[in-house]
Amino acid sequence: MSLDQNAYENWQQQQQERWEALCVRCGACCGAFDGDPCEHLRTDVSQKYYCVVYENRFVVQKKTLTGKNINCVPIRGILNSSWLGDSICGYKKKI
Repeated sequence: MSLDQNAYENWQQQQQERWEALCVRCGACCGAFDGDPCEHLRTDVSQKYYCVVYENRFVVQKKTLTGKNINCVPIRGILNSSWLGDSICGYKKKI
C-alpha cells in the first residue's frame, strides 16, 4: 500500500467517524416517530435508539414491526428532503 493510499484511507476513516458522531440516536430515520419502526430498532438504558444490525444494515433484509418490507436509506441520501425527525436529527442540524 502506498503512502498516499494509506493517508487517503486514514482520511476516509476520520470522515466516517466525524459523520457518525453527528448522530444523536433519535431513531427518526428508522421509523421511531411514524408508528411503525424497523424491527431492528432498540433503545438502550438512556433511551437512545440503536440498530442491532447496524454494521450490516444495507444488506440484511428488514421489516417494520407490522411486517412491511423496508430498506435502510443512507442518511446522506435524504438530508435534503423533509421527514419526521427533522427538528432533532443531528445530521439535519449540521447542514
